[in-house]
Amino acid sequence: MLNWLARKFAGDLPTAYLTHADCALHDMGAHHPESPDRLAAIQDRLIAAGLWDHLLHVEAPLVTREQLALVHPPRYVEALEQVSPSHGIVHVDPDTALCPHTLRAALRAAGAVVRAADLVLDGEAANAFCAVRPPGHHAESRRAMGFCFFNNLGVGVAHALARGVQRVAVADFDVHHGNGTEELFHDNPRVLMVSTFQSPFYPYSGERALGPNMHNVPLKAGSRGDAFRAAVERDWLPALAAFAPEMIFVSAGFDAHREDEMASLALVEDDYAWVTQQLMDVAQTHAGGRIVSVLEGGYDLSALGRSVAAHVRTLAGL
Repeated sequence: MLNWLARKFAGDLPTAYLTHADCALHDMGAHHPESPDRLAAIQDRLIAAGLWDHLLHVEAPLVTREQLALVHPPRYVEALEQVSPSHGIVHVDPDTALCPHTLRAALRAAGAVVRAADLVLDGEAANAFCAVRPPGHHAESRRAMGFCFFNNLGVGVAHALARGVQRVAVADFDVHHGNGTEELFHDNPRVLMVSTFQSPFYPYSGERALGPNMHNVPLKAGSRGDAFRAAVERDWLPALAAFAPEMIFVSAGFDAHREDEMASLALVEDDYAWVTQQLMDVAQTHAGGRIVSVLEGGYDLSALGRSVAAHVRTLAGL
């Protein structure tokens, strides 16, 4: 069985897997669903599924102030630093809190996506998955919310644009609408966003797109894989084909799984493998295969691990 190094020598670039131990130190309390156990569950499942040794493992760097400033004003970053506690927990909303390790974890999470973009753009990896937390797609330019502080994917997208990529597509299949990502890019013609999400549901946005480059597809509670796949085929794929992206970023939320009690959609692992393959086909046609995927939601630990394994297996072509 070929490991990633043997595959690289064979001319088959590996899938990069980016994470950092700091991401497991962010802790919003013993009963909070966005827990450090999420990353351990993913790693355990990738090992059990025989995928771990096929991946190019890269430690996430700290994002720089300049990279953050592409989407977050310095005053916003400074405000988070001012409220960051030396001990205990400080809430910025009822669901979103900082502990003493949160900001460093968030800096790693955003830094992972920047590094992943560079790996893919520089031809060191075929594609990448960032197993990071806190998540990011609810974070707006000046507002932390929904477990998110920095818009990790947004920082990576802005970095890719700054490097000269002309057209970037964002695909978001989290059960919650990626309001933060939409707020960042709704007026940018170089970015196309396609998304599915349960509606009506937190953050109670997305039904009305903020711009013509936003293709939001709300799904009713109880929707299963057939409705999800129909939405992707009907709305996502034509929009992506017309846009012809040079790179694709994925907000990979696995909380639409039928076993995840945080929401009411009913996807399964095969649905995540299927949508990943659809995005890979688009990337192969238009973007030289360049995809960077970023962990968002997913709170049932068993379902999360299995779903990420299906996603990563498809990315890696295994």
